[in-house]
Amino acid sequence: MTVQKRSSRPKSGAASGKMPGGKSPGGKSPGGKPGPRRPGPRRKPADRTPGLGARRAAVAVLTAVLKERQSLDDALTAEQEVNGTLSRLAPRDRGFARMIAATTLRRHGQITDILGQFLDKPLPEKSGNAPFVLMAAAAELLFLEVAPHATVSACVALAKSDKNARHFAGLINAILRRISTEGPALRDAQDATALNTPAWMLESWTSAYGEETARAIAAAHLTEAPLDLSVMSEAQGWAERLSGTVLPTGSVRLTEGGRVDQLDGFKEGQWWVQDAAAALPARLFGDVAGKQVLDLCAAPGGKTLELAAAGADVTALDRSARRLVRVTHNLKRMQLTARVITADALTWKPDEAAAPAPFVLLDAPCSATGTIRRHPDIPVLKRPGDLAKLVEQQEKLLERAASLTAPGGLLIYCTCSLEPQEGERQIEKFLATHPDFARAPLSPDDLPGLPEAITAKGDMRTLPTFWADRGGMDGFFAARLKRTA
Repeated sequence: MTVQKRSSRPKSGAASGKMPGGKSPGGKSPGGKPGPRRPGPRRKPADRTPGLGARRAAVAVLTAVLKERQSLDDALTAEQEVNGTLSRLAPRDRGFARMIAATTLRRHGQITDILGQFLDKPLPEKSGNAPFVLMAAAAELLFLEVAPHATVSACVALAKSDKNARHFAGLINAILRRISTEGPALRDAQDATALNTPAWMLESWTSAYGEETARAIAAAHLTEAPLDLSVMSEAQGWAERLSGTVLPTGSVRLTEGGRVDQLDGFKEGQWWVQDAAAALPARLFGDVAGKQVLDLCAAPGGKTLELAAAGADVTALDRSARRLVRVTHNLKRMQLTARVITADALTWKPDEAAAPAPFVLLDAPCSATGTIRRHPDIPVLKRPGDLAKLVEQQEKLLERAASLTAPGGLLIYCTCSLEPQEGERQIEKFLATHPDFARAPLSPDDLPGLPEAITAKGDMRTLPTFWADRGGMDGFFAARLKRTA
């Protein structure tokens, strides 16, 4: 819900959608002088409200995403490692907080629409956490099937704990009670596809894939993605141990949740988390054992792990030192090796051990619209203007990757985007100006069990609607190019 401004606070009368007044605490004696110092305040009854900590963490995450425009991953990391609102919770409450935040973002359009029907006026800018409490509570009531009394009690208590939101506690109470009774009917009458998908995204997908497929993609984004693993060996054995299934492409898909670092085989380095679609581009090289591979824009490192596990001599490059920490940790956990370099690919000067390379992988920065199932903040944060800047950056990186590819070598370009500008059209422009490169078209053997992902021109294009009966997959584009000169 976008918080809008208004010039003044509503007058008293919460039942009519207005808030009651309230006095701010004084802290001075009747004579105006500071009173004697008192012991620290006792824990308020509201602080003992069941589930309050989880909801406080969820609201903090939503504030960071919707107000400060942080990514959901960054906001969760901050609340876990910096602010500590998540780390202080029991595992079950941590999971509940993450679910509230993710669901609120995933259903942001529907929630905003319904709240707009109950609010006479938008909440003022200085209303503290009130807007985000309302959104999180609406997500609980409408999509998480939490008992209304539990949601209302905890969320009113949460608002009262904020000095700017406490004046809106009565309003929040009234609105949430109405949502609990009237909300389901309003929800069922909504066009969820249109409300939760920005118009520019839906128009882009309709133009590229047709209206029916575009709406099916948008609908797929409303469901949380399953957890896929790339395993070092014995996929079937790990699928049985983890209560999962082996997908046709070899990934293991889990049917039950849980903390990743507590699953069997994690500490032993037997697998890493990687969507089934994301695991495909690096395999398009074929046999890389003992061969030199340059992985540009390598973080978060799933493809680096794949290549190293296949026996390649990998140089993994990324300009983000923070993101490369995760790559280094995973390499160590998996007992794999790779040269990890913090540098901008556009200005990096390689030595002979790194480039030119017979195999170059460019997983270019993109809008990431193919990963909305896993990153529900993308429709909320991305803007149409972002695309042009990304396309320009991709062009420069593709040009650079081409110069780092040895004659006769293979260059894989991929993006986790559904936008043709970042995939198919990018490759057409590149080939039109680089006669020394040509497509090395894919065959069904390159993508076992996924022939529908091979385009007419021999590129790879996966959609979230693929394998719908198995839980879908991320949207990805990949092209395999050969340097002929």
